[in-house]
Amino acid sequence: MLNTDAHWLPFTPNRSFHQDPRIFVAAEGMHFTTHDGRQVLDGISSLWCVGAGHKRREINEAIKQQLDTLDYSTAFSASNDKAAETAQRIAELAPGDLNKVLFCTSGSEAVDTAMKLALAHHRARGEGHRNVFIGRERGYHGVGFGGMSVGGIPGNRKVFGTAMLPRVDHLRFIHDPLNHAYYNGVEPVWQEDLLLELENRIIPLHDASNIAAVIVEPVAGSAGWYVPPQGYLKRLREICDKHNILLIFDEVITGFGRLGVPFGADYFGVVPDMLTFAKCVTNGVIPMGGVICRSALYENLMLAHANSPAHAIEFAHGYTYSGHPVACAAAIATLNVYRDEQLFARAAEMGKMLGDAMHSALTGLPHVSSIRTLGLAGAVELASPVGQAGKRAYDVFIDCFHRGVMVRNAGDNVVLAPAYVVTKAQIERMVGTLAEAIRRVR
Repeated sequence: MLNTDAHWLPFTPNRSFHQDPRIFVAAEGMHFTTHDGRQVLDGISSLWCVGAGHKRREINEAIKQQLDTLDYSTAFSASNDKAAETAQRIAELAPGDLNKVLFCTSGSEAVDTAMKLALAHHRARGEGHRNVFIGRERGYHGVGFGGMSVGGIPGNRKVFGTAMLPRVDHLRFIHDPLNHAYYNGVEPVWQEDLLLELENRIIPLHDASNIAAVIVEPVAGSAGWYVPPQGYLKRLREICDKHNILLIFDEVITGFGRLGVPFGADYFGVVPDMLTFAKCVTNGVIPMGGVICRSALYENLMLAHANSPAHAIEFAHGYTYSGHPVACAAAIATLNVYRDEQLFARAAEMGKMLGDAMHSALTGLPHVSSIRTLGLAGAVELASPVGQAGKRAYDVFIDCFHRGVMVRNAGDNVVLAPAYVVTKAQIERMVGTLAEAIRRVR
């Protein structure tokens, strides 16, 4: 048995983990191998990351070749060929005029980068007083202080309250547990306009002239896969345009194929001013994140410094590993696999299968209060015992793991989000194992 005493896991009940360690030592295709030799079916793309499945030869070979060519180079005042190529590939894939790519190494860094870009953009336009950010309840935007501030998951915020950004507000959440507890592959149709609050309360409260940006996930992923009402994102775009407020989509989860198209922006037909990405861009093999922004934002910063000395930096921000050549080699190879095997289209096809399977097998089971599916992801929400929020979902996660299927517990939700290469038989096994686990929990 491995000694895990020195290991402190993130977002994990560590006391429970160290009593029953779950250690992976290998992975291939759709399966992990544990330290004790068991096979575990990866039902969550290993935290939404591994879109093409594990141990892809094409990606690994690209990484090896890059290590033998250029292992690392500074990202400051110089670049590398793979970073330039990756930026071009991503810009070509992105919708509309989202064609400037600034790299970092995670979704958390990407969100903080986008927020800083928003502030710099408004300052360059002579509106430096625009420094209010609007997030959304139960939104997740990483664990940097900026992302935490605009995020809206209470458990991620409560310990750090005194260090939050002060000028932040939050939209109402997008779930109606009474009228829209169950939906499969569609956007729920609400009679109520959820964004009236933005127009009638939040914007007047802060004054539109002070608001820098609104940031939302196209689909609320970390909270438990909640889909916005039909027309919600288009109306949000219109409101932001009306008041010259930037719109940021956090696509760390929805980016690169999860909804059957390159980005959630494509699926919902809305082009934001900035779009953050990470996870699936490298198939999870090497950390990479970034922001894709509209060309106007870049040009605005360049124009603001048109009369500055040639050595002046236009945007004082970045990371040591921005555009890391090995990560970029992994990204290029990953994008090639997605393209050559048409995996985004496959995600759409298998997503319908997953949605049908979850609604068929899980509806009516004990404690089930909601099932929500869209693209290649779905969540089942479980009522928790009084005073023990999240307990049943955690118990289901443990039960499934010991029966050879990896699911994700998120609060009271259990989420499935397999790789795009998943098969019908594997979906049936995931959903069947999940159903049996729900029947067993008390």
